[in-house]
Amino acid sequence: MTRAEATAEVFWTAFKALPKKERDIVLARLTSDRILRKDLIDIAIAMERMDEPTRSLNEVLQEIRGHKKRKS
Repeated sequence: MTRAEATAEVFWTAFKALPKKERDIVLARLTSDRILRKDLIDIAIAMERMDEPTRSLNEVLQEIRGHKKRKS
């Protein structure tokens, strides 16, 4: 475990040990920062979609080009 991971684990353990009311206060403070809130939303979306099938950028670009040709 890296030093950063160990530090994160200490913070996570302390957070989980807080009573719910105090956890809610911490979460409210974290999400009050607009940039951090956007980052948290991006992370949550990425985690939700981790198991979805993926395609390469080339496949997507070919599909987009194919749609453009059909419209012309």
